[in-house]
Amino acid sequence: MLPTFAPSFSLPDQNGNLVSLSDFKGKKNVLLVFYPGDATPGCTMQLSALRDDFSKLAALDTVVFGVNHGDAQSHATFVKKCSLPFPLLTDAYKKVSARYGATKKLFKLTIIKRTVVVVNTDGNIIYFKHGMPKNAEIFKVIS
Repeated sequence: MLPTFAPSFSLPDQNGNLVSLSDFKGKKNVLLVFYPGDATPGCTMQLSALRDDFSKLAALDTVVFGVNHGDAQSHATFVKKCSLPFPLLTDAYKKVSARYGATKKLFKLTIIKRTVVVVNTDGNIIYFKHGMPKNAEIFKVIS
């Protein structure tokens, strides 16, 4: 069962900057998009849709982060290719993804399961959904 209070984390982004959930407590909502791989069709579609609605999310005091196990170079290439206005975080060992319920077993491998999580300014998880929810569904929760 997923905790109501969001597990803390600190992960590097594609530029090597460390991003911590605690940086946003009391200030911003945090939208975490756990996704399987950079530059794959579904992930590109999902993150590009968030890019297209980025200004609406910012107006709702919401920061966006993509999260997967890809390295900084892979993330930087993906950010540039898709003109993503938000950072992609590297969860190299999938530990943060697992703490957020965003992993699954595929034979002996642990893979990241496409999952969207919204953490409010109090640090509580107010939205959790596997798959690729429409942005309108996410807006309803944070507006």
